[in-house]
Amino acid sequence: MSAKWDARYLGPVPHDAAYYSKCMLGGVLACGITHAGITPLDVTKCNMQVNPAKFTGLGSGLKTLLREEGSNGIWKGFGPTFVGYSLQGMFKYGLYEVFKDFYMNLAGEEISEKYKGAIWLAGSASAEAFADVALCPLEMTKVKIQTSPAGSFPTAFGAALKEMSKQKVETRYPFGSLVPLWSRQIPYTMAKFYFFEKTVQLFYTHVFPEPKDTYSKTTQLGVTFASGYIAGVVCAVVSHPADSLVSQLGKAANKGKSIGTIASEVGFGTLATKGLGTRVLMIGTLTGFQWWIYDTFKATMGMGTTGGK
Repeated sequence: MSAKWDARYLGPVPHDAAYYSKCMLGGVLACGITHAGITPLDVTKCNMQVNPAKFTGLGSGLKTLLREEGSNGIWKGFGPTFVGYSLQGMFKYGLYEVFKDFYMNLAGEEISEKYKGAIWLAGSASAEAFADVALCPLEMTKVKIQTSPAGSFPTAFGAALKEMSKQKVETRYPFGSLVPLWSRQIPYTMAKFYFFEKTVQLFYTHVFPEPKDTYSKTTQLGVTFASGYIAGVVCAVVSHPADSLVSQLGKAANKGKSIGTIASEVGFGTLATKGLGTRVLMIGTLTGFQWWIYDTFKATMGMGTTGGK
């Protein structure tokens, strides 16, 4: 093993402070735009989780929201969603690149090559732990806006933040949902990044076996989107029980109850399956487009697309 081996110099450009900063910006674009864009699906999914008797499916749930609250009803929580997931994306993607290089250099060339999967898992888990701290207050606000009965909680972004702060003893704002958020997002992100990297690797090994840089940017970005979609389906299933729990925490009837109590009352089967089909559709599409936006930005900046052999 060469003593000069450094993971930061393996790509088309050096991984310096400017590189990591651009990755952070790419993460902002990837997560903020996509999460905000599917707010109607998210509102319906959250209501299916906390009120399954009323919101029985995606189509009927959307119709119920539109009938009762108009078009504003399906866009509730747009503000905290956009800001929260922009911040989360900045740390998720940017710090993943930082931690991946850090752990590769810590392990050395031979171990890094042999245990790529472990590097991906460790890097993504580390990045997500920080990303969720930034996301948590805004995610709590989003869920409260989306699941509160019409007229019982402010829907405007600023007013909702003030109300969450005012009710912080009851809502446990700003970090009351951090542990269930970690339990949802860290496995989700580990699956998202591991299965993305693994699928990209399989594409460039079995479908496009020539060196990656010999293929057009269109082909590379097609691989990115397909790999992201596959990874999204897997991680939606992995993280759904914890996602349901986060939604249940925002329900007025569960105010003051412990996470364990809510989980036992609702039941693991319900937490794992209610709203899962909607979430698979939502997260598969979301993750595919996130990776596509992120890699399109990287490619435009001359940084190359993510992953390979």
